Amino acid sequence: MTRDAPAAAEFRVSGHSNAWRAGLAVAVALVLTACGGVVGQPGGGAGDSVDADLAGSLSAEDAAAAADAVNAFGFDLHTAVAEDGDNTVTSPLSASVLLAMVAAGAGGDNAEEMTELLGLDGPRDVRNAALLADLVGTDDVTLAIANSLWAAEGYPFEDDYVSFVQDTYGATLDEVDLGSQDAADAIDDWVDEGTEGLIDQIAADLGLPDPQAVLVLLNTVYFMGTWTTAFDEGDTRATPFALAGGDEVVVPTMHRSAAEVETSFGDGFQMLRLAYGDDERFGMEVLLPDEDVALDELLDDLDAEVWQNAVDGLETATLSEIALPRFELEWDANLNGVLQSLGMVSAFGGGDFTPMSSADPFLDTVVQKTHIRVDEKGTEAAAVTGGVMAESAGPPPFRVDRPFAFTVSDRETGAVLFLGSVHDPRG
Repeated sequence: MTRDAPAAAEFRVSGHSNAWRAGLAVAVALVLTACGGVVGQPGGGAGDSVDADLAGSLSAEDAAAAADAVNAFGFDLHTAVAEDGDNTVTSPLSASVLLAMVAAGAGGDNAEEMTELLGLDGPRDVRNAALLADLVGTDDVTLAIANSLWAAEGYPFEDDYVSFVQDTYGATLDEVDLGSQDAADAIDDWVDEGTEGLIDQIAADLGLPDPQAVLVLLNTVYFMGTWTTAFDEGDTRATPFALAGGDEVVVPTMHRSAAEVETSFGDGFQMLRLAYGDDERFGMEVLLPDEDVALDELLDDLDAEVWQNAVDGLETATLSEIALPRFELEWDANLNGVLQSLGMVSAFGGGDFTPMSSADPFLDTVVQKTHIRVDEKGTEAAAVTGGVMAESAGPPPFRVDRPFAFTVSDRETGAVLFLGSVHDPRG
């Protein structure tokens, strides 16, 4: 493969199995930030939508700025969660939207940390409404984005916070007993519907049911696109795939010959774009490291600017062959530690959430789960990101249910009269 003659180049996937797939997953997750439809309820139902007047008052530039913020945060997040050699599939859009709904209820230093991390112009950045509205209305692919709030019955949330999240993000609102299994089951059903069954539960990952939980925020993203030019299943065959350590494995690999596609070069990698649908608005960008570059090295230097520069440089070329593994991956992670390492510290440590509720809850848990399948027909992918706001449970219990020591003392003099250790209270 040479840079001087891209039209004659062969585009073969080789090098690092788990690591390459992680890079592909970055590209797929970013595709989700650029395609469209948004509803308030999973499955394209009749849930509340983004406020039309609000979205109509914003511009295409507002939508583009919001997308830039999503991408910048998304690459930082992926770099932070990806482990060398492991498959990693994140959804920048899902994580950004979920955290932006949380940020809308933040104040003080907490709000500053969240808005800086997410690239917002304030905790209630309405530009996200422009982004979500701009994603609506395509027939080229299937894309459903849903948001929901699950509030503890009777908890005092601020009306303007709830209204903002409903208007800007099209979120539905249900009041439930978050300490009950019924509420946890309802949340799982909502996720299952919103991801078309690719992800069937998140409640247990969020620690539900939990009597201290006061609000659960959820975002789902479901994407299905068929290739503009499908791969012929008859051309799929077992092909060697080089792992990071140098070993080879044999994997089912799709092939296309004399393929007219868009390609570009970045520092240490080549990019290939495979389009979806007749309009080709949506596509998968595959980032293949150069022969002497490990994918983990590429990921260390990969950010939104590097990615965008490669996308901007895409040009049509005819490749002698494309060889792409057929694969299906699942991934999940608790994002608490990663978000704190990226600078969002106060939210988990008692930061100001009084704009959300006068009772000032705290952010207890953030979890993301993803699923992607790539085959001869196209791509099906889903993500769910969930967050739990909780209130203090009060002092923890003191249960003497294991061997213990004791003293009997005089408070005035400080003298210890008796000192004992009990291994078996039966005597």
